[in-house]
Amino acid sequence: MKESLSRIFDWRNFCRFVQQEIKVFLFFLILLCLFRLIFLGWMSEYMSKTATMHDVLTVMLVGTKISLKSAGVLTVISLLISGVATVLAPSYEMTVRKVVGSFYIVILSVLFCARFPYYRQFHSGFNQLIFNTFNDDVYALSLSLVQEFYLPLRLAGAFVLAFFLYKLFSDWLNRAVFKMPSFSFPCFKWVSRAVVVLFLYWGIVFVMFGGSFSWATEVDWENAGVTKDPFLNEVILDDMQAIYRAYTMNNRLEACNGLNFDVDQIRFFTAKLTNKTQLQSNDLDEYLRKEAQGPLVEKPKHIFVIISESYANWPLLEKYKDLHIADGMKQIIAKNDSDYIGTFLPNGASTVSAVTGVVTGFADANLYLTTMPEAFAEPYSTASAPQLQKLGYDTNFWYAGPTTWERIQAFTLAQGYQHFYSRGDFAKAAEGSVWGCDDKYLYEAVLDGIDSDQPSFNVILNVSNHSPFTVDVVKEGFDKEKVIAALPPEAQADMALVNQLGHFWYADKMMADFIQKTKQKYPDSLFIIVGDHADRYNIEKTPSMYERYGIPFIVTGQGVTKGILPKDAAGSQIDIIPTLIEMIAPHGFSYHSVGTSLTRGNKEAVNYGFWMTHDYIGKADLAEFQPESIRGDSPELDTAALQDYIDAIRSISWWRAKYGPILNADLLKDR
Repeated sequence: MKESLSRIFDWRNFCRFVQQEIKVFLFFLILLCLFRLIFLGWMSEYMSKTATMHDVLTVMLVGTKISLKSAGVLTVISLLISGVATVLAPSYEMTVRKVVGSFYIVILSVLFCARFPYYRQFHSGFNQLIFNTFNDDVYALSLSLVQEFYLPLRLAGAFVLAFFLYKLFSDWLNRAVFKMPSFSFPCFKWVSRAVVVLFLYWGIVFVMFGGSFSWATEVDWENAGVTKDPFLNEVILDDMQAIYRAYTMNNRLEACNGLNFDVDQIRFFTAKLTNKTQLQSNDLDEYLRKEAQGPLVEKPKHIFVIISESYANWPLLEKYKDLHIADGMKQIIAKNDSDYIGTFLPNGASTVSAVTGVVTGFADANLYLTTMPEAFAEPYSTASAPQLQKLGYDTNFWYAGPTTWERIQAFTLAQGYQHFYSRGDFAKAAEGSVWGCDDKYLYEAVLDGIDSDQPSFNVILNVSNHSPFTVDVVKEGFDKEKVIAALPPEAQADMALVNQLGHFWYADKMMADFIQKTKQKYPDSLFIIVGDHADRYNIEKTPSMYERYGIPFIVTGQGVTKGILPKDAAGSQIDIIPTLIEMIAPHGFSYHSVGTSLTRGNKEAVNYGFWMTHDYIGKADLAEFQPESIRGDSPELDTAALQDYIDAIRSISWWRAKYGPILNADLLKDR
């Protein structure tokens, strides 16, 4: 042991050891930068046409700075483990360093190969959605990864890549290091050592702060998005930083750290949102209580709210009419008993957020409601099912997939739904993908399962328009050649995109067929149709924010007329139930909601990251709004009122879901 310690404190050996770790640092820094450059080149089709070479160079520079941190973390771990080996088994120091490096290389190679399909699916580097895996149907997810994303082939490619990288890494470490000179004069010896130590100190500081020498100017994942191009901003983060971002954001979701309102602020925002500024109460439910203004349509016998997987609004736009993938719903919308608005936002970026928005009435507020004990204790006052029961309806939730996904059965029943039906309840459930049965068979089960004598409220969640896209859409009547001919030349050879568009067509057709059949069987029915989210695929690689994130809101059925929804209306999924109640409930009917009926003038929407009005859309979490126009000749945006709306919706949804109806500052003491 004494020999080992003396070996460590030997100056030349110390310099040799440090140089080896610097080599580790440089190897992984260069590797991360090389991965960034390859990803940028390979996926450049997602880059905005307005991006310049200056933007690309900026991305590489800022990306290198932030990768200093990633390489630094890897080096510190290597240094500690190799240092222990130097003390305990000096002859194995290099072997240990290589083993640690090989582990890094395998992990980074796998992440690099996974980054490509992940970005194509989510338009993002690794984000907090990766933590959904622990709440998801792991078996279904695994099969989807194998069938849709060729997981075994990608893993094989990652390991081949790792093998060659390890050979380079090993050769690099085997190269001779610089031998420190010896000085005869003691002053030269100590000055040289002081210079080396000082150099190492400032080098560590520079790495720790991401290419800076202080926290005030450091680069991290939260401030690295320096370009206007979303794709380039994602390229800046290497995979380690992206996963760190995902981890941080997931912790914020679980701990509610993303919101920071006190009870006085919440009371102020709630009073302003509900026009009850004179109330001065600590009971949120008193503010959220509303009275219906009287029915706009004759009370329907059966109500259907269809949450359609990945049913974005953009295929309904005039500019995409030649694709003919949304003709079913376009024909429904064109009828006299239908109305539609195209300025509608999903509650979140994933299906579970849409479910929680419709089931509880709460906006996405950094809470994972399907895992929270509070959501299973009793239905919230704003929950949809109990309020529809008060209007005389049996409440049913129909899901094409398994009961275990996101605890959906337990969650919906806990929130007051009387009946839950899933794939296991359907006779033809075998037809479909790992995520659930095909839409055709889901709708057949719903139509067959409705009790003609008992009024019913039905939420339907389908899955066919979801990878791995297993429906034989050509057999179902999809005209593939017509769609290919309507695509831009650069997209016509993209058969994966064509298949995805075919599944949108299928979802649209099955939905329209179901509505028509149900109207024939039960003429006194009402239907509301929305997408669960958009942002999965577009024709353009760089779509506008509106086309990327918007979903439709369609209402059709007995008594519906054109103009029942104001032309300047806008909303999100928390506005669905209040809109429905205001359409059918008798005058004076009491209900609770965070959202506001579209028929009562709701003109704003906000979700997990965006806001929308009839005329504009933008990111909700910027210090200053940067509105993107949806249509020309738009009126000026009232940014102060919009900010109050955003703060109100988020703060109420956060507090009421987490802490209950009473505003009590003591509940925040342990935050």
